[in-house]
Amino acid sequence: MKKKFKFAYLYMLLLSLIALAACTNSESNTSEQNEENKENNEVVTTEEGKTVISFWHAMSGVGQTSLDSIVADFNASQDKYEVQAEFQGTYEESLTKLRSVGGTKDAPAITQVFEVGTKYMIESGFVEPIQKFIDEDKYDISQLEGNILNYYTVDDELYSMPFNSSTPVMLYNKDAFKAAGLDPEKAPATFSEVIAAAAKLKTDDMKGFSMLTYGWFFEQLVATQGGLYVNEENGRAGDATEATFNGEEGLRVFEFLDTMNKAGTFGNFGTNWDDIRAAFQSGKVAMYMDSSAGVTGIINNAPFEVGVAYIPYSDEAERKGVVIGGASLWMSKGIAEAEQKAAWEFMKYLTTPEVQAKWHLETGYFAINPSAYDEAVVKDAWGKMPQLKVTVDQLQSTEPSIATQGALISVFPESRQQVVTALENLYQGMSPQEALDQAAEGTNRAIEIANKTK
Repeated sequence: MKKKFKFAYLYMLLLSLIALAACTNSESNTSEQNEENKENNEVVTTEEGKTVISFWHAMSGVGQTSLDSIVADFNASQDKYEVQAEFQGTYEESLTKLRSVGGTKDAPAITQVFEVGTKYMIESGFVEPIQKFIDEDKYDISQLEGNILNYYTVDDELYSMPFNSSTPVMLYNKDAFKAAGLDPEKAPATFSEVIAAAAKLKTDDMKGFSMLTYGWFFEQLVATQGGLYVNEENGRAGDATEATFNGEEGLRVFEFLDTMNKAGTFGNFGTNWDDIRAAFQSGKVAMYMDSSAGVTGIINNAPFEVGVAYIPYSDEAERKGVVIGGASLWMSKGIAEAEQKAAWEFMKYLTTPEVQAKWHLETGYFAINPSAYDEAVVKDAWGKMPQLKVTVDQLQSTEPSIATQGALISVFPESRQQVVTALENLYQGMSPQEALDQAAEGTNRAIEIANKTK
């Protein structure tokens, strides 16, 4: 009996070793074959035959958690494709990595790039315009949010698929408004109204208004007046050659900030998002501008009732709306056709109302497909947190124009840094016009160099 048991045990052990060896050899062969496929610019597949593609992104924290979940759901929803989401650091770090492999077989099928990288990506030669796949597939682009598509559309061609889209909004402390005798249900709308409210809200411990020292907010305050950032119709009629943001619209913004800074009602909390958000939540400032994607977190963490309003605009202008921010997804050129097909199918999946509803609620970013707002889960969430709807209303009420479409220049990151320096100089006492002119001159030099080396 013992011999029979021992023989059966050895027999089962031998079968297990054979199976393990076969599995190991299979995995090894698959890995070797995929390496060979990559070298020959052929498709990498899973053991099940799924086409594998890489998706480079810059999402961290809540955004990464939500994105990983969406990718997993896509992979499980069908048996043809497998997306591998790979975090590449910040937008700047990811773009630097892409420069080394862009246009080759080693490039990821999809890369997430921030909005100010649009001009660079178009001129890079690394990408296949999304319009090609829209036309071939007869995909109904009208189902997506027009005011988001506008930014990424150049000469009537959509170059990338919008993904994590946001705009600025103004957040305010409703409790502080009540204490100051202001209507907590009516936020100030114009520059003069903000200045007046800031004076009433100021206390020994609280400043009235603040804005992150970041070029994006300045761009928005210029655009909502109908002002342009650069010439050549904001760089959309041709390559821009000079900055125009130091004109009357930009000057109004700097004078607006300068007035409150000199009155002691403006709080300068620097360039770090966490610092200005902490200042608001701890009651050090009553009003400030933030990204729409940050609204949910602020409401959930503030020890007071938070109001959300449209960004302010100049008394000498009419409100035109906002320019979309965030990032979009770009299709690589030079990779296998099957990989492009997989990437396109994933992009279409991302635009579905169900996925966009999940993305909107989990991250605070806009749904690029407005039908997502009709989903029951979104309506329920808006009922509990109506401030979220304000961010969407501001976007959808934006008037399409060259100003709100946003500027296109390949040196946008450099230009934003010029504006940051100008804001810092302003707060140190430099005149608004001089600070702006210096930023414009620095931007012009960067544009000139970029145009010469294009």
